[in-house]
Amino acid sequence: MYPVIVKLGPLTIYSYGTMMAIAFLTGTYLTGLELKRKGLPESAASTMVFWAAVGGLIGARLLTILEDFSAFVQEPLRFIFTGAGFVWYGGLIGGFVAVTWSMRRLKLPFLRTVDCIAPALALGHAIGRIGCQLAGDGDWGSVSTLPWAMTYPNAIVGWDYPPGVRVHPTPIYETIAYTAVFGLLWSLRRRALADGALFWWYLVMASGARFGIEFVRINTPVAGGLTLAQLISVALVAIGVWRLSVGTAGLNRRETMRPAT
Repeated sequence: MYPVIVKLGPLTIYSYGTMMAIAFLTGTYLTGLELKRKGLPESAASTMVFWAAVGGLIGARLLTILEDFSAFVQEPLRFIFTGAGFVWYGGLIGGFVAVTWSMRRLKLPFLRTVDCIAPALALGHAIGRIGCQLAGDGDWGSVSTLPWAMTYPNAIVGWDYPPGVRVHPTPIYETIAYTAVFGLLWSLRRRALADGALFWWYLVMASGARFGIEFVRINTPVAGGLTLAQLISVALVAIGVWRLSVGTAGLNRRETMRPAT
């Protein structure tokens, strides 16, 4: 693991922060391309990504507190200001709220705009998980004997397994999964889809991938044998499927009503 890329006197460059910066820059670039293609202001991309970062960090930290409230009560300041322990779904929800607010201020059409964001969101998540892998921030999976299982001896969270024990490298699994989601969304973006469909597909595919990967992660089940991340995944997949079915029905009705030429 490489939590620190380089240290030059008082200046320390961390791998996790570096990958997060790359993820946000990539997201800004891809979102700008899609906004321009759809005839929307390309400059809005940087504003939305900024608010996504602010809302995402706040939401990720809040969900972390809810997941481990007893630890938060014992050491609230350390728990809030530690560099580890950000929960992705908290970041997604917080970022979504902040970006929705910024879209309203910028007077952007909601569904067309979230379609522009969806591919960038998938690829940004994939890049972010590379940062998790390099830093070893506790996102690894359960003990495994598979050939590609790994150890995280230099993890920033702390590696307390005895020598010889290896685990599922779940950040790598997620990077592969979300890169594949990005590829599918990028290939679908030019098709005749209802506004919002690309974003709903993102919810279905990315949340479905997280649901499956969660079975080999080390998170504690909270209800029905499922973890909090899995429960949120189920809800997001359901929302995506519902909205896709509604959008498809509406698109079919418009095609049926279109006069023959």
